[in-house]
Formats: sequence, structure tokens, C-alpha cells
Amino acid sequence: MTDRFALVPASYVYLLRDGDAGTEVLLQQRGPVPYMPGHWAAAAAGHVEPGETAYDAARREALEELGIGDVALDFAFTMQRSQFGPAVEERVDFFFTARSWSGEPRIVEPEKASALAWAPLDALPDPMVPHEAHALAHLFSGERYLTFGWPTSP
Repeated sequence: MTDRFALVPASYVYLLRDGDAGTEVLLQQRGPVPYMPGHWAAAAAGHVEPGETAYDAARREALEELGIGDVALDFAFTMQRSQFGPAVEERVDFFFTARSWSGEPRIVEPEKASALAWAPLDALPDPMVPHEAHALAHLFSGERYLTFGWPTSP
């Protein structure tokens, strides 16, 4: 019998704006959390809950983490990633961008995020969560399917 793995879905929201040096993305610096504390990541992201679409999860996370609503989501791509470890390490991530929303983004969960900052896409802060740096490097590539964690891509 073949062992099966659990696939964990998550949604990411990259808020974008035009800056003096080109397109900027809003990032959060992860606070004292178990996964990559101190690293920069999407300002809003999280697991897709049972019975929820990836779009609904993205909107929910934007409200829960940034206090914003009416997020005009544009689907960017899906990323399949693995660290070839326990089942929880098998993931599928849905990435969205938005240039329009209501409210002013702010840190709503200070126990999870220590800072918010706009960064030019070509000058991201360090350290970045590695798979998110990979995602942002491909944001305008037109690719709809990315992988991360395999030695080579398809």
C-alpha cells in the first residue's frame, strides 16, 4: 500500500502600488512565531479553511491580518512546494495580487507580525521567506504554475 500525504492549501495576498522606483509590494515582518520569525513575507496569508475557496481565504486573511476589505483580487499563480519531509510539508499555495481595497492596511495581529513595509519588487528586504522570494521573482512572468523545493522545475 502506498503512503498518502496530506496537501495543505494556503492563500497569499500581495498588495501592490506604484512607487517612485516602480511597483512596490506590502510585506509584513514575521514576529515571534514558530515558522521563520523575523523574515519578511506577504502582508496577508494563511491556510484555506475547510469549505472555503482560495479566493475566500485570501479575502478573510486580508481582513484578519490587515483590517482591509473589498480587496480586488487578481489570481497570479499556484505554487506546489515540498521539503520532502512529513506530510504537512506538502503544500499548494494560491497567490493573488490586489491594487484596490478599502481601509488602511495595519497590523491587526501584533503577536504574529512585528512590522509592515512597502518594498520595491526589485529591492526586497532581507531575510525573505524563501518560497515567497521565489514567488515574487516570478510575479509578472506570466507563469501560472510554479514549483519550489524540487531540484528542477517541470
